[in-house]
Amino acid sequence: MLSENPFTITFGKQPNKYISRYEDTDKIISTFNADNPISQTFLIEGIRGSGKTVLMTTVAKSLAKDKNWIVINLNPAMDLLSNFAIRLSEECDSTPDILGKGFSVSAAGFGIGINAGEKSTDYVEIIDKIFKTLMKKKKRVLITVDEVVNDDNMKVFASQFQIFVREDYPIFLIMTGLHENIYEIQNNQALTFLLRSPKIITGPLSMLQISRQYTEIFEIDSDQALNLAKITKGYAFAFQAMGVSFWNNRDKGLEKVLYEFDELLDDFVYRKVWTSLTSKEKEIVSVISKEEMKTGEICKKLKMSAGTFSKYREKLISKGIIDGDNYGVVSLSLPRFYEVIKSYI
Repeated sequence: MLSENPFTITFGKQPNKYISRYEDTDKIISTFNADNPISQTFLIEGIRGSGKTVLMTTVAKSLAKDKNWIVINLNPAMDLLSNFAIRLSEECDSTPDILGKGFSVSAAGFGIGINAGEKSTDYVEIIDKIFKTLMKKKKRVLITVDEVVNDDNMKVFASQFQIFVREDYPIFLIMTGLHENIYEIQNNQALTFLLRSPKIITGPLSMLQISRQYTEIFEIDSDQALNLAKITKGYAFAFQAMGVSFWNNRDKGLEKVLYEFDELLDDFVYRKVWTSLTSKEKEIVSVISKEEMKTGEICKKLKMSAGTFSKYREKLISKGIIDGDNYGVVSLSLPRFYEVIKSYI
C-alpha cells in the first residue's frame, strides 16, 4: 500500500487519484481541435463536488501541452475582460516569437499601457491586436472560468466573447457552474448564444474504475472494493471522501469508516446543498428514505398533487439531488444524504 494518502478533499485541486471521464474529455478536446469547430464553448454543469472542475482542468492541462494552444484560467470574482487582456499578454510574452518586440500590457490606475509609450483604456483593442498576431501564428486560446454566476461581470465578458467569435478569432471557452447559475446565464436575453453551447452534466463516475482504484490503492479484494464503490454512488467527492476515511479507519471497522465519511460529506458539501434548497424542496427530500420511493406515496405523505410534485421533481433532478430514471419512483442521488440530513430536519 502507498505510504501517503493519495486522496484529497480540497475543492478546486486536481486529486492525485481521480477517475477520468474519457468520453467527455475527448468530446471537448476533439471539438476544439477540429478545423471547423461546431462550437467554441462548452458548459459543464453539476452539483457541488460532482467533478466539474476536475473535468475542466483535465481538458485545460491536456491542451496546454500542445504548442498550438494558450490556456488562460480566469477568476470569476475579478473583472474578466481586463484580466483576460493582461493574462493573455503575459502568456504570449512568455512564449518566444509570438508578440512583437517590446509589446506588453500593464494595469496602472484606470488605464493600461501598450509598449510603454502607447496608452489606451480599451482592453478589447489590446485583445484584438494580440489575436491578429495569434491568427498568423495558428495559435488557439482556451479560456476557463470555474463556478460562474449570472452577474454584470459575466454578462459583459460573455457578450464580448460572442463578438470575438463573430470576428473568427481562435478563441474557446469552458465554464463550470451549478445548474441554477448555468440556467440563468443561458437564459439571459443578452447571452442567448450560450443556449446553443454544448452542455455536459457531470453524472456518476464509473463503478468499475472506482472499485479498481480502491483495490489497487488499499490492496483489498475486489468484492470489498466494489462495496465501498457502491456506497459512494459514483459521486466524485464521495470517491475522494471514502478514500480519505477508509485510509484513516480501515482497521477500525466499516462503522467508523462511515462515521468519518458522513462527517466529510456534511462539512464540505451537504450542509451547503441543504441550505440552497427551498423550504418545499427540503420538505420533499425529507420524506424520501434511503431506498426508491413511489411518487404516489410521496404525494400522499405531503398532501401534494401529482402536477405540483412533478415540477419540484424536475428541479431536484436538475440540481442533482434526486434520481428519477425509473418511471414512477424517485431516490436520493447523493450517497448517505438521508443519514446526514436527518440532523438538519
